[in-house]
Amino acid sequence: MARPRAARPVKLFAGLLSGDVDLLRRARQLLTRRLGPVDLESDGWPFDQTDYYAAEMGPDLKRWFLSFATLVPPDGLAEIKLETNAIEQQIAGDCLLPDISRPVNIDPGYLDLTKLVLATTKDRGHRIYLGQGIYAEVTLQYAEGRWQTHPWTYPDYAQAACHAFFVQVRERFREQRRALETAPGDGRQEAS
Repeated sequence: MARPRAARPVKLFAGLLSGDVDLLRRARQLLTRRLGPVDLESDGWPFDQTDYYAAEMGPDLKRWFLSFATLVPPDGLAEIKLETNAIEQQIAGDCLLPDISRPVNIDPGYLDLTKLVLATTKDRGHRIYLGQGIYAEVTLQYAEGRWQTHPWTYPDYAQAACHAFFVQVRERFREQRRALETAPGDGRQEAS
């Protein structure tokens, strides 16, 4: 009989989206207060693959990714998504922009050596319920030496620049995993 084992820690990241660079910086600040220091961040890229968010977020959106230094247990993803939703609401309340109901979008997720998982509040046929109204999907899979998409992968996550950034995050995670395996501890590892 197979025995259940505790999940190994994973690399937490957040995808941020906004038309205002200052609000992206504010979101980063609030995220680091809750999730700890950032160890890698992407360039900011135009989010022009779709106009899905235009009605609630306005035009000229930018995509920005952050990864966090501290590894986390994967079963904490639902709680982290609820916290990022609260940060979004805090920023929206502080801004009071009449034409923009959601000035910042924050989507947390994690990666391990074989997959990139995103948290969402929307149910679809390929998503798994985590609890507390939160679902998860495997958005990218790492195989044959590269990140690979699925039919449901968001267009911005399918881009080469995104994959290149997550290759860096994966390599950093690999280094942290090695250090964790050689050091005693509680399963949480901060970058050095």
